[in-house]
Amino acid sequence: MEFQTGFFYLFSAVLLFAAFRTVTARSPVHAVLYLMLAFSQAAAIWLLLKAEFLGITLVLVYLGAVMVLFLFVVMMLDINVEELRQGFWKNFPLAAIMGAGIGFELISVLWIGFPEMVVAPEVAQTAMHLADHNNTREIGKLMYSQYFVAVEIAAVILLVGMFAAIALTLRQRKDSKAIDPSIQVKVRAADRLEVVSLPATRPAQQPESQA
Repeated sequence: MEFQTGFFYLFSAVLLFAAFRTVTARSPVHAVLYLMLAFSQAAAIWLLLKAEFLGITLVLVYLGAVMVLFLFVVMMLDINVEELRQGFWKNFPLAAIMGAGIGFELISVLWIGFPEMVVAPEVAQTAMHLADHNNTREIGKLMYSQYFVAVEIAAVILLVGMFAAIALTLRQRKDSKAIDPSIQVKVRAADRLEVVSLPATRPAQQPESQA
């Protein structure tokens, strides 16, 4: 067995274990950590398949941003796990049936949908020639040449979505003590400070001596 095959089975086993523990973990924080482990193993498998761009993107986007955000939100919300697990066994039969159906469909696609095919010699030669190319560079050339307009449109849509999310969640709090900067600039010292003349203090009286 080649070392690539051994690493593939190793990463796949850890990925399946992490995915199983993500669903069965009692603590939401532990579930997020197991999900991060599953994403890292998937990125390693993509690197074995020479899909460097997908592997690095998975690490940077999901592990570096999305999952850290999930972990921060889960730890800040302090979710009551006991209340969430009250209807677990009630919905378990339906979830098990759906999971079994999805698993059967995946097995059918992998074992039946892709029969053994004979690769033509010219196709094999072309594949060997393209194996020396950097797929990340080729993807970059396609993104910023042939699909440049689509990439720009997607970037604008994501930017609009980000501003829309900020605008929808931004509310004026009634208990906020924020002051309008324009009002602060127009403030004059005479409006804030008032000089009051007070009489001079009297000297303390000496106590009368007892006879």
